[in-house]
Amino acid sequence: MAERKRNKEIHFYVTDEERKLIKQKMILSKTRNMGAYLRKMAIDGYIVNTDTTPIRQVYEEMHKIGVNINQIAKKVNTTGDIYQDEMEELKRMVNEIWRILKSSPLK
Repeated sequence: MAERKRNKEIHFYVTDEERKLIKQKMILSKTRNMGAYLRKMAIDGYIVNTDTTPIRQVYEEMHKIGVNINQIAKKVNTTGDIYQDEMEELKRMVNEIWRILKSSPLK
């Protein structure tokens, strides 16, 4: 019998759920052999770690502005009236949204 090309074994344990996920990803990659799939992922795969803090901060700032805009919109829809100071506030908030987006680290 010919000697194996790959003669070193790597052994690790997974949960049932992890095994199902690995199997699903293996199928999506159109690989039928789990050993080949795991070898390929271990050698060529990569893990992406992202810091979403800047996105979260921008979202929180814009969410607060959106809440204020919605309050004014609800009042206008209820009464049919908008005052000049409310219109100025809306313009200020829209300008603030643009300022946040332009200075955002997300560009």
